[in-house]
Amino acid sequence: MKKKHIYRYSLLVLLMSAGLLSCKKNDPTVKDNFLNYQISDVPVTSNYTVGAFYYTFTTLNANVTQIPTVGKYGYTNGLPPAGIMQQHIADAGIAKIDYFIFSVRSPTLDNKNYLVDSTTVNAFLNAPNSTGINFALSYNLNTGLLGITNSGGTTGNGVTVETDPVKLAAFYNDFKRLAFFLGKANYQKVNGKYLLIINNAQDLNSKDNVALYKQLRANLSAMGFDLYIVGMQNRWSPPERYYYRFQNCTDAMYEANMGDVAGDNDRYWNFPQYTDQNWAYWKKTIEAWNMEFVPCVMAGYNYQINNPTTNQLSVQRTADGSWYKTFTNVAKRNASKSRLIFVDSFNNFSVDSQIEPTQAYGNTYLDITRQAFKLN
Repeated sequence: MKKKHIYRYSLLVLLMSAGLLSCKKNDPTVKDNFLNYQISDVPVTSNYTVGAFYYTFTTLNANVTQIPTVGKYGYTNGLPPAGIMQQHIADAGIAKIDYFIFSVRSPTLDNKNYLVDSTTVNAFLNAPNSTGINFALSYNLNTGLLGITNSGGTTGNGVTVETDPVKLAAFYNDFKRLAFFLGKANYQKVNGKYLLIINNAQDLNSKDNVALYKQLRANLSAMGFDLYIVGMQNRWSPPERYYYRFQNCTDAMYEANMGDVAGDNDRYWNFPQYTDQNWAYWKKTIEAWNMEFVPCVMAGYNYQINNPTTNQLSVQRTADGSWYKTFTNVAKRNASKSRLIFVDSFNNFSVDSQIEPTQAYGNTYLDITRQAFKLN
């Protein structure tokens, strides 16, 4: 009897050992992780169309360590110092940037700030070398001025732009006012249509977004401007989150500010792979909606400039710009048919995302931009 128990026990141990060995052979390893890959260089077979967001500021933040090659500068009510815009256009030429993107606020509801914004645009247009580069506008959607909310209200679903007929009319009128700039010879077009970007488009709460955009387009078409609209959505979010504010409304979408990982350290440490997977999903999803995806790259991101005591992990600049170079390859892997690329930014020193030349790295980031997206 004792021998039988020993035999059964030995057999049980043998079976358990075999099972454990079997499990070990089949257990996933690091090599099996879907993020376990490198972003390879993507050769340029034809030029991408590159737009760079242009920023204005009164003075540089005292915590900015990257000093522009042209020296510290600021804007007075939107007006750059003499020679600065001309130099910026020349720098853009080195990078072979196709156009600058200027942010503009509501001409109708925020006219004082619109005048500041339009001063910058006019400074660009009046620069002696402005014909060498195009420009486009990004409408800075302000939900407060339009009386829009995305929660609450009588239905609990927020207050729509149609709630106040006066503000709805102001919304439409804003774009009619912007047509003045669309009529300039060097305004950027995509597939023969006038490029218009809508900032914070995910917040445009409407009873019927499709009808709203249809009317916006009709208004501008009547003035001779058929639009190619790119809507912005916040970083690290699925395209379906606000699909009803984009699908059959805009021609394209982009995710803003991906360099801000929003406190998620996994995104920081595996940034190229996380972004690549995110953008691949975006591209597949919105192209199925007959829209295009516009990758938006950044040269860096530094939290400590605006908050020196934060422990959030910032992108550290390197002499060779390797982080940015990898990011450009992620962008090329996920660009849509029109091959549009956004660079955020040309000169946003407040988060260290700029490609503008500095005393520390010179033209490095201009050169990377050109080499990444242009044939020569």
